[in-house]
Amino acid sequence: MHISTNGWIWIQAILTLAIFTFLYKDNPLFRIAEHLFVGLATGYSLVIVYKNAFYPNLWVPLFQERQWIFIIPFILGLLYLTAAIPKISYFIRWPMAFLLGIGSGLSIPLTIQAYIIEQSKGSILRPPYDSTILWINAIILFVGVIAVLIYFYFSLPHDKPGIKQVSKVGLFLLMLGFGASFGYTVMARFSLLVGRLDFLLNQWLGIRPF
Repeated sequence: MHISTNGWIWIQAILTLAIFTFLYKDNPLFRIAEHLFVGLATGYSLVIVYKNAFYPNLWVPLFQERQWIFIIPFILGLLYLTAAIPKISYFIRWPMAFLLGIGSGLSIPLTIQAYIIEQSKGSILRPPYDSTILWINAIILFVGVIAVLIYFYFSLPHDKPGIKQVSKVGLFLLMLGFGASFGYTVMARFSLLVGRLDFLLNQWLGIRPF
């Protein structure tokens, strides 16, 4: 064992252990580390947004290059600050409506292309190779897509023979997909835990178990 003498490593280790104390119960050490993390993350994000977005994309074109069309996003951005003033806080509806409108107009076609058209193409087109496994995968994919679509097709009663069974298959496949997604999320969190434990054992305490 060779405990580190680096001050920054000690700070990281203490903050990591302070976060781990929440496994016992909520306590002041955890709250200090939590607020410190949120504060640092907020400050860092503000600097990144200023340097990578606000300054090159708004300040330079508007105030240095005199492209006055940029006065529109500048005013809309200022209207966000009215949320802190109760008497005129309703002005925040304007930039929010503008942002949601633009975002919907950009994201809806991309979502349709990625999740509907491409999904349909992958379910209909012939597999590219003469492989039994690929054909089986294609059939499972096609049947799964149809079953899930029928499950969400509420204009047709699901109590009819055939429709009820297919919709149950769609529900089963949805639960299977949600379970796989949840399992992936849990494994990702465990990888973060392993990284922290590796830091505490190797870099802080100098223990090399492997």
